[in-house]
Amino acid sequence: MNQTKIKATFTEKKFLITLVFVTSLFMFWGIAITMADVLNKHFQHTMNLTKSQSAFVQFAVFGAYAVMGIPAGLFMKRYGYKKGVLLGLSLFATGAFLFVPAANMSSFAFFGIALFIVGCGLSTLETVSHPFVASLGDQRTSDQRINFAQSFNAVGAMLGPAIGSYFLLRNNVQGSTDLTSVKILYTVIGAVILLVALSFSFVKVPHTTDPHAVSESEADAVNVDVAPEKRLFDHKHFVWAVAAQFFNVAAQAGTWAFFINYGHEKMGFSDAEAGNYMVLFMGMMLAGRFIGTFLMRIVAPNKLLAAFALGNIIMCIVVAQSLGLVSFIALLMINFFFSIMFPTIFSLGLKNLGARTQQASSFLSMGVVGGAFFPFIMGAVADRAGTANAYYAPIVCYIVIFLFAAKFYKVKH
Repeated sequence: MNQTKIKATFTEKKFLITLVFVTSLFMFWGIAITMADVLNKHFQHTMNLTKSQSAFVQFAVFGAYAVMGIPAGLFMKRYGYKKGVLLGLSLFATGAFLFVPAANMSSFAFFGIALFIVGCGLSTLETVSHPFVASLGDQRTSDQRINFAQSFNAVGAMLGPAIGSYFLLRNNVQGSTDLTSVKILYTVIGAVILLVALSFSFVKVPHTTDPHAVSESEADAVNVDVAPEKRLFDHKHFVWAVAAQFFNVAAQAGTWAFFINYGHEKMGFSDAEAGNYMVLFMGMMLAGRFIGTFLMRIVAPNKLLAAFALGNIIMCIVVAQSLGLVSFIALLMINFFFSIMFPTIFSLGLKNLGARTQQASSFLSMGVVGGAFFPFIMGAVADRAGTANAYYAPIVCYIVIFLFAAKFYKVKH
């Protein structure tokens, strides 16, 4: 039987407004995540914290993913994508506004609570936005849509350190405990997020392609459930994807958390200069996202992921050698190779899960909890053996990602 295969389009006209809004969410949580890395350094100064103590910033944000991942998935399943987005934005704004009393009390514990609530909002947005973007068009092009949206996450990751460095690090005075800049900055962020939530509440979301009910004729669609009797954790490629995501975000959080420390200690930059270089650092991720999205047209996503994992193993070794500019360039390149990891692992993990896609999205988002623990490990190594030697630690993470990409990504029927 001859059938003409219809070419899969990126999206449809009716989804454009919704796609713009959902893509903007990727940018907003990119800003929030990298702003936390600037806060890490700022709190070392204003609250006299060690590197391992300041890693609690990342613990609070990424730890929220472990708590909120499943509830966010259940909420999304019951109330839909739009209400899931509104919940995430509301939590994000609430946490941002709580920075005001935290700053007034000069309480690092209170900041931890505020950051945790922000993290709950980010976790909800990530859990909802990935399958939301996947549903806005043909399922065969979901890899492209997710990587495209993640490109704007990289834009946000550039804006975060730029804004944070300008408002928090630029006027740092040795011994100062003034937290006014933190209070003002997060009040503005909370107001902007509330405005976005209000605007999105008026958007009419068209009926989306249900990734759980794809017809049999679309056998190569992303979320065909070829074995409906299988439990979620019987899908080995999904289990490996969760593990790969855990180690991916672990390495990412640790690398980002101590980038400014590396620039200050090894390159002689001021904190503000190192923070500005972090913009370039995030720009490397943006470049990697666009280049990676293009390369996926000619290279299988898993093969590109494996190659990028190997690239980062090499970069970490070079960074740890403290070779001046050479090592700093290698540090910048780590973010280039990071670029496609999160969205590609996410997309490969969701393949062929059918009705279990939304539940799987929750667990893959929870894998981000790796970012809560790894900065403590790298911070402890940095306190004892120096910041450069701390960059040996992520190599273990990239080995796991390489194994997933090279072998364990395969869907078994």
